[in-house]
Amino acid sequence: MMSLLAVFLLCAATSVTASAQGAAAAAGPRLNNNQLYKFSYTTELLLDRARGSKEGSAGYRISSDVNINLVWRDPSNKDEQLIQLAISNVRIEPVSQRSEKNNVLHGSTAESLLGKTKLAALTKPFLVHLKNGKTKAFYSYWSEPASIKNLKRGITSLLQFQIHTGKVVENDVSGRCTVQYQAKEGQVTRTKILESCKTSETGFTTHSTVLGVSRKSSSVTVFKLEDGFIQSAVAEETHLLAVTARRSAAAKIGSRQTLVLLGKEAGPFEVAGKDVAGVVKSIDEKLAAVGIVPEKLKTQCKGCPSLFEHWQAVQKQLEPASLSKAAAPRSFLGFIQSIRKASKGEILKVLKSASKTILPQVVDAVTSAQTPASLDAMLEFLNFTDAKGLVLQERFLYACGFASHPNERMLQALLNIAKGKIGSAEIKESVVIIMGALVHKLCLKGSCNLPTVAQVKKMILEGPESSQAESEVQMYLLALKNSLLPEAIPILTRFAESEVGSYSTIALTALQRYDVSLITPEVKRTVNRVYHQNRRIYEKNVRAAAADVILSSNPSHMEVKNLLLSIGDLPHEMNKYMLSKIQDILRFQMPASKIIRQALKDMVSHNYDRFAKVGSSSSFSGFMAQSPDVTSTYSLDILYSGSGILRRSNMNIYGSSQGSMLHGLQVAIEAQGLESLIAATPDEGEEDLESYAGMSALLFDVQLRPVTFFKGYSDLMAKMFSMTGEPMNVVKGLILLTDHSEVIQLQSGLKASAEFQGGLAIDISGGMEISLWYRESKTSVNNRAALVVTGNVTVDTDFLRAGVEVSFETEASLDFITTVQFSEYPFLVCMQMDKATFPVSEYFSRYESMPSGKSVMSRKGKKQLVPGSEFPLHQENSNMCKRVFEPSW
Repeated sequence: MMSLLAVFLLCAATSVTASAQGAAAAAGPRLNNNQLYKFSYTTELLLDRARGSKEGSAGYRISSDVNINLVWRDPSNKDEQLIQLAISNVRIEPVSQRSEKNNVLHGSTAESLLGKTKLAALTKPFLVHLKNGKTKAFYSYWSEPASIKNLKRGITSLLQFQIHTGKVVENDVSGRCTVQYQAKEGQVTRTKILESCKTSETGFTTHSTVLGVSRKSSSVTVFKLEDGFIQSAVAEETHLLAVTARRSAAAKIGSRQTLVLLGKEAGPFEVAGKDVAGVVKSIDEKLAAVGIVPEKLKTQCKGCPSLFEHWQAVQKQLEPASLSKAAAPRSFLGFIQSIRKASKGEILKVLKSASKTILPQVVDAVTSAQTPASLDAMLEFLNFTDAKGLVLQERFLYACGFASHPNERMLQALLNIAKGKIGSAEIKESVVIIMGALVHKLCLKGSCNLPTVAQVKKMILEGPESSQAESEVQMYLLALKNSLLPEAIPILTRFAESEVGSYSTIALTALQRYDVSLITPEVKRTVNRVYHQNRRIYEKNVRAAAADVILSSNPSHMEVKNLLLSIGDLPHEMNKYMLSKIQDILRFQMPASKIIRQALKDMVSHNYDRFAKVGSSSSFSGFMAQSPDVTSTYSLDILYSGSGILRRSNMNIYGSSQGSMLHGLQVAIEAQGLESLIAATPDEGEEDLESYAGMSALLFDVQLRPVTFFKGYSDLMAKMFSMTGEPMNVVKGLILLTDHSEVIQLQSGLKASAEFQGGLAIDISGGMEISLWYRESKTSVNNRAALVVTGNVTVDTDFLRAGVEVSFETEASLDFITTVQFSEYPFLVCMQMDKATFPVSEYFSRYESMPSGKSVMSRKGKKQLVPGSEFPLHQENSNMCKRVFEPSW
């Protein structure tokens, strides 16, 4: 009995060992000699909305039979095999049941779609070299169309797997990807981490997350095995692309592959040979290792209009009077797409034919295209030595500043302009300021060490301390403000203590834009010295800017306590401003609110004497819009002089999404030295200031060149007597906000092209009116905008094109008006921030077309009206507005 048991255990152990050795030896699929494996294969393509159904999708299904057999095996390694695949019985049909009217493929066959030559190429056998379950080489014919070879590569991807659990890096039609395998009895699941895939076709995207496009992708293939070979393989791949700020504007790509073993029959015998190369050559000398990586497809648009024809069709929508309508940015986006395909000569032809009124918008579009041809055309068209061309030159520069994916060549072009002769001082300033913005964007992409970037960095870092001219120093400081270079922080810190108020203001507002982690103790000590005037007397707006930096940079308990203790000893209106700023932080629960609450527990700093200060200056923040996708906030800071004249007005709009922040808009109006107009006494530190009023704008994280209303007493008098009340334009034009382009390689061998663009037509103007007779001043900031965002996802082969388009658009206006009556003290101040009722429209289109011109398209849309409103400010402002606008008798 014992001997029988011993024999049984020995046999069992031998069996287990042999099984383990067999499993270890079989690294992937093994084919038997003299066997023909007959499979059915289908690949489906679905393009739809994020939550669409199969019935409403664009797309198609390709079905065929696939025969596979072993050609050669390495005698020393059973897992190194050369196999042959032959496709037959090809069918191309709709992905779901369609009526004849909605079926672009009705009456078509594979031969009529592909043509005899391409169908013959598709059904011509090809070879795959497998080693340990991985594809080492793909053998086909160089003469075959790229689309045909890519479809063959797609089928090959379903033959690559391993039968043990683990994570590996593999090459296939998707690129070089990290892949996770999960193996269990009779089944292997392959999960491809698509974010890791590296391909030769790279796209670009907007640098701002808030304005960008997000993509979620997955690829899972389940292999069912029997005796170590494939019984079935089912691959599911999805890609969801959505506009970050409005996730309902989303498109989904679905791809499904199915390979099912139908049966086996006797097949050809192995070919004798020492190595793969020799065997392949013996089969067909024209067969070549054409690579596993997919090839780029060259598609030609038949019947598409030329750039000039496109321009003639859209030019009316680009007239200045049309910029507040959604048709303007919609035409702008389509025009950019045409420009990106055009030559320098074609672009110049459009530029030279455009009328004077439309030309600035054409400059916006050509520059925003960001191709070598478009940049060359602009540089040839513009003459920077001519001061009369200021408008077009500045539009070109601003479009460069807003560029979604600038490169070194664009920065080099601006550097060449800066080194050359420039006819206008304003343009010279704009060139340098915008170079700072390009440096920032290039550094974000990891290109900070490029030669041109290094050269510009050196120029703007050395600029402020190498010039004596006030305008040049301001120019370099504004460039540093745009660049956000960490190396600029010590320079900005030194200029924060400058005796020139404008230098200090720019330096302090620049420091506020930096990440808090970069604000060192030395920077904090300097900013605190400015606020508390430890070394010299500063203007109120400089001290207010210093307070903003302190409160936004993780202030310590002592810093907050000292700020609170200063209230009561400040100039009259600044007392009220600081009190309002503290209350706004607490009410809006900003990051500094916690430490402020702790400091307020001390009754020395928190008492009636400090917190009962009266005045008209204020600080207020609120929500413009809140949604699951994006949150938009606004803030209004108003600081007056003791005589009741506006000293600083600062309006900000921010957008935040997925943990990222975008400074969408800042419009700051500053005035000084106007007390003599009403025989008032200037505040401390402001006795000798020159009469001045101007506006500075920051748009989508890019600081623009400030605009001067008047400078000097004589200029002030001339402007006052000629003042019409009409606002002065600050920014006007078309901006490419969202710009996302990528090629998504599907495992099936098909390629999807995703293009998302967002265009904004904007008109920001500001004005200041002073009436000595009525002792009243009024400042206004008027914002008019039209926004269009479109997303196109297209799969374009040379025999069929399918795609979807998602879009939304709106037209809106926002006005900020401040009215001050200084006929009595305390003077009356009324602030109004009004949003008009505006429409929001969403559209979804799907389309399918053939080279013959036959096409099917459907479009759906919905529209809603968002009611207008006056944004709430503090209660004191509401009470004041009632007094300002009530009848005087």
